[in-house]
Amino acid sequence: MPEVTIQIGGRGFQVACQEGEESYLYAAAKLLDDEAQVLSDQIGRMPESRMLLMAGLMLADKSAATEERIRALETQLAEREAEIEQLRNAPPPQPERVEVAVVPPMVTDTLAELAARAESLAAAIEEKSKS
Repeated sequence: MPEVTIQIGGRGFQVACQEGEESYLYAAAKLLDDEAQVLSDQIGRMPESRMLLMAGLMLADKSAATEERIRALETQLAEREAEIEQLRNAPPPQPERVEVAVVPPMVTDTLAELAARAESLAAAIEEKSKS
């Protein structure tokens, strides 16, 4: 079982850990050291047990806030997944009815006849204007 020296609040501590866990121990010690440094900057020198206690409490507070946020996000995710599932299982929407006006053939015939008369009148006027 390897022993490593970690630095927290400017003080060295010998700690044993499982083989291969050294990097995790160093990362955890860095988190604790960061909190201890904040305390040291704000309060100054204090007994190591008090420094470790306060730094640990600060980390626990951050951890609790993070867990609360995770629970809220998990609840939100479950709601979204339920909504998606509900939409997947919903019946397809009814087809939209679109009505298109149909022009009766009688109207188109009448319009064609009027157009032919108008062209005939235009041709007649053109002939008279040439003579």
